[in-house]
Amino acid sequence: MNRVDRLFGIVTLLQSRKYVTAEHISKQFDISIRTVYRDIKAVGEAGIPVSFEPNKGYFIVSGYFTPPVAFSLEEANALLLSQSLVNGFGDKSIQTYFDQALTKIRAVLKQVDKEKMEQLDQRIKLQLPKRLVPEFDYITVIQEAILEQKQLHLAYKNIAEEVSERMIEPIGLIFYAFSWHVIAFCHLRKEYRDFKIDRIQQLTESQKAFEIKQHMQLNDYQLPVNY
Repeated sequence: MNRVDRLFGIVTLLQSRKYVTAEHISKQFDISIRTVYRDIKAVGEAGIPVSFEPNKGYFIVSGYFTPPVAFSLEEANALLLSQSLVNGFGDKSIQTYFDQALTKIRAVLKQVDKEKMEQLDQRIKLQLPKRLVPEFDYITVIQEAILEQKQLHLAYKNIAEEVSERMIEPIGLIFYAFSWHVIAFCHLRKEYRDFKIDRIQQLTESQKAFEIKQHMQLNDYQLPVNY
């Protein structure tokens, strides 16, 4: 990658996150920390207001407008391949939003690249057993609840086919054993539980904030050993 492309890449990376450390930039572009400092200085000299906050990293000053990001055909094709995976393993809500995002990406491609992408689209297929394809549409709501720290109300069927009402505080989503699971603090059981999403019979958003102010980290939750 030449330096001009790298500088554009750094600006795009800064746009994608609230803060970006020099170490992350170094790893992302396989350059030294000293080169990162030089590149950040060059970005600033080009008129893009980059600032730094100790212990957090670099960021583009709020209010600065940058032109829409252009996608290369290779990047768009990588996302096209991802669409097959999303359609196979994402639920209906995620499929809808991913399709909308990919449509926006197609719109900014050159006409010749749009045609190539359409040709490739006809030559990618993911074949999964029907039982593994999600039929629910809860993931987007769960994601929003995690971000907004809002409780969710569930009607949940356990392995014994018993349905119970639950209020949960979701802390994360995990995909394992070919199924999506939401890890959450369950107010009924007074502990963290693993809820298999395809066993959720009904899910209702709540405006009730989390009662627990400091939840455990998702990585600290112990998954079953055999799955």
